[in-house]
Formats: sequence, C-alpha cells, structure tokens
Amino acid sequence: MQKQRLLWLTITAFSILSFTGCGKDDPAPIPPKTKTELISLSPWKFQSATASGLDISANPLIVCFTDNTITFSSNLTFTINEGANICIPSTAGNFTWSFQSGETQLQLSAPLFTGGSSTFTLVTLNETNLVLSQNVIIPPGVTAIPVVFTFKH
Repeated sequence: MQKQRLLWLTITAFSILSFTGCGKDDPAPIPPKTKTELISLSPWKFQSATASGLDISANPLIVCFTDNTITFSSNLTFTINEGANICIPSTAGNFTWSFQSGETQLQLSAPLFTGGSSTFTLVTLNETNLVLSQNVIIPPGVTAIPVVFTFKH
C-alpha cells in the first residue's frame, strides 16, 4: 500500500512538473514608441483649429492650410506639401524640426501659420493624433491668443 501511494505521488508530481516546466515563456513586452517614432510614422493632415473652444478652421489665415500634409522624418527634417488651396505666402517646402524642453515643445525652422511662431507646445502625440498649441495673433486682433491645432494620420 505504501509503494502504491509513493508511486501515485511520484506520478502526480512528475505530471505537475512536466505541465508547468514546458510552457513557453511570454514574449518580451514591446517597448512604447518614442515621440520621434510617433511623429514620423506617416504624413499628418490638418483636422481642426480652435481658439477658446471655438472652431476657427474656416478662418482665411488657416483655410489654405486645411488640405496640406506635413511629413516629419526621423532625421529631423519635415516637408509641407500644399494641396489645392495655396497659402500666400506659400508654406510648402522642406524644413527642420526638433523637440525642446524635455520633448514638451516642437520647434520648427519656420512658422506653420501666419501670425504664429515656430514653437508649439505638444499637447498630444500618439499613433493617430498630433495636437499642438501656440499663441497666435489672428487679425484684426493685435493680441496673441492660444490656438490648438489638431492633425490626424
């Protein structure tokens, strides 16, 4: 009886060890994409612009930009391609970019919008959204107001 019990315990222990010991290891977690990888995934298209919560995308200073695409490259260059609505002066061309202030600001070598600067605060950057803000002077106003620009892939 003791031998049967010992045999039964040995078989049970062996079975438990064989099921738990042969499992595949979980794959290593995929590290999150860097901000440089996220911004350079594919071209960005203008989605909207808001000031004080109001949509200002139809403003003449911005409407020419609504069909443009911006393509950032990981080598810190970017290209603006104008669509059918041409901005005057044109915003098309090749430029440089960088992250500043611990990757909380996006610095461009040229302003994107008339009345704006070349430095944007990075509000959101993920695989589908690029949201930037900056103070912009929108005529006939003379004081810069915060404007939020949203771009999508």
